[in-house]
Amino acid sequence: MAFDKWFNSQSRLIQIILLLIPVVGWIVECLVRLSVMLRTQSIVHIVVFIIFLLVGWGWILCIVDLIYLALTGHLILAA
Repeated sequence: MAFDKWFNSQSRLIQIILLLIPVVGWIVECLVRLSVMLRTQSIVHIVVFIIFLLVGWGWILCIVDLIYLALTGHLILAA
């Protein structure tokens, strides 16, 4: 699964728009984190994926990820 590579190859504007749409943003973040977790199989990425599944549907993590994406070009702990 290379969804994270596809997402990172999009323009920053497209990435931000995808994250701003309420349900789509959560699904995109889940897919990016799942893709990174499966590709790297790092314990950090596994823990971040599980945490995001449990509390990522809230707006706080999405807004933090959106700001971090705007500044750096990728999601927190998903590079």
